[in-house]
Amino acid sequence: MLYILDTADIETIRYCNEYYPLAGVTTNPSIIAKEHTDFWELVTQIREIIGKDKMLHVQTTQKEAEKIVEEAKLLKEKLEGGFYVKIPICEEGLKATMRLKELGIGVTMTAIFTPPQALIAAKAGASFVAPYVNRLDNIIGDGTEVAAEIVRQLAHYGSDCKVLVASFKNAEQVHKCASAGCHCVTVDPKILKAVISHPMTDAAIKGFERDWTSVYGDKTILDF
Repeated sequence: MLYILDTADIETIRYCNEYYPLAGVTTNPSIIAKEHTDFWELVTQIREIIGKDKMLHVQTTQKEAEKIVEEAKLLKEKLEGGFYVKIPICEEGLKATMRLKELGIGVTMTAIFTPPQALIAAKAGASFVAPYVNRLDNIIGDGTEVAAEIVRQLAHYGSDCKVLVASFKNAEQVHKCASAGCHCVTVDPKILKAVISHPMTDAAIKGFERDWTSVYGDKTILDF
């Protein structure tokens, strides 16, 4: 399981990259626009923080295949390293994905809501497909089950395309996707923190501290 951060907030990325085993960062036009700053300065800062070895997923703003390819080539040139262009599933997106596959530029096909969408995206050459879990749950669907079915179908056909699950409301959805064998999740900072949080863990840590200080006071191992 790969954990990816779904934000463009620079300080949040800096913090989470230091404290969590992140595989990279994902963005989209909505996330980028929220920062109200220069686009190139923002994505360049993200790359500088996470380094070239980690993944950076940036979504195209184009609608026609030729322009999508042109934009992807520019992004790849400027951002280098582990770069993937995000492309929403559509006919023009599939056409662009097949061309980008030939050019060696990774594609994350996003806005996936059904297994058939994911399967054809993988066939077109996408490196990742990104199903939206919570958005499906919000319309009385089963987002985690859809993600699980995508995993099963890709495995059945021997595809090397990975399932990068997005759109989470809580840590339980992340857990279910992990249990289903999804390859990666992209989550916002609150969900990332929730994954490692538990009241019994907090109680155990306080217990360790209480028992130690009852005997050794303020001393730590470094003081002996």
